[in-house]
Amino acid sequence: MVISRVRFPRFRWRQALLSGAALLGLSFGPDAVAQEAKEVDLALVLAVDISGSIDPDEAELQRQGYVKAFTDPQIRKAILGGYNGRIAVTYFEWSDAWRQQLLIDWTLLDSEAAIETFAKRLGEVPITVLTRTSISGAIRYAIPLFERMPYTTERMVLDISGDGANNDGELITTARDEALARRITINGLPIMNGRPNKYGFPPDPDLDRYYEGCVIGGPRSFLVVATSFNEFHEAVRKKLLQEIANITPDGKVRASDVPQRRQGVSGERQVAQAMEGSMPAPGKRPYALGCDIGERRSREFWQRRFQQ
Repeated sequence: MVISRVRFPRFRWRQALLSGAALLGLSFGPDAVAQEAKEVDLALVLAVDISGSIDPDEAELQRQGYVKAFTDPQIRKAILGGYNGRIAVTYFEWSDAWRQQLLIDWTLLDSEAAIETFAKRLGEVPITVLTRTSISGAIRYAIPLFERMPYTTERMVLDISGDGANNDGELITTARDEALARRITINGLPIMNGRPNKYGFPPDPDLDRYYEGCVIGGPRSFLVVATSFNEFHEAVRKKLLQEIANITPDGKVRASDVPQRRQGVSGERQVAQAMEGSMPAPGKRPYALGCDIGERRSREFWQRRFQQ
């Protein structure tokens, strides 16, 4: 005899369990209901570079890129259109291996008002610019953020934006692999600014390839390239739409992969909106120059400076 098995998402099992208990006159108490209310469609950590290669004007453009993105109507529709109709977000800025600044802790975005408040708070925090670039430090800082998150989800995404390769702290791949082992997906937004920093350190001409081979990873991971700080807002918008809609690594999306909207636009429409202007996901090719290229370039640069 063949027995067919039908699998349902675990949050639907909990809903069915609570509904069945109510029909039978049973009660699981307020804790069970509270736990159900904490289910989110996505837990998103936004990690933003404020190292010395970014001047105050660029830091402002970068911050406002996120503020504008969360005021975008399509972003709001995507956030409120998932199965649970809510996501959890936290935002921090990073530079050296031991310098990270948590600007906004875990925040539940479950309404227009909540999203508006998050964007307003983000725009009001003072701008700071520091020194070195430690992507590995940012990843290390993000891991415990996920561990203490007060919500439950099946999707944890670390969103890293920056304009240079790792040159401080531990090797980027060591930190990345630790995050992947904890089921954290890492997406990237490399900024190709094309100019030396204030110390004369040259830009990375292939930063997109570096991010592809050394930074991003995990299920459905991808990167979106910003060719300048002036285009950062549009890159953030595209990236957030892809993350919220949960687009596959090959750039193809099946409507069945995206939870249906509870109100308004259909799941198919939500996918079409998210894919507008997006780039195909990278093939995660190994980086030919080695993932320690940032450290090596930094040592060589400062050795030349000291010898002059």
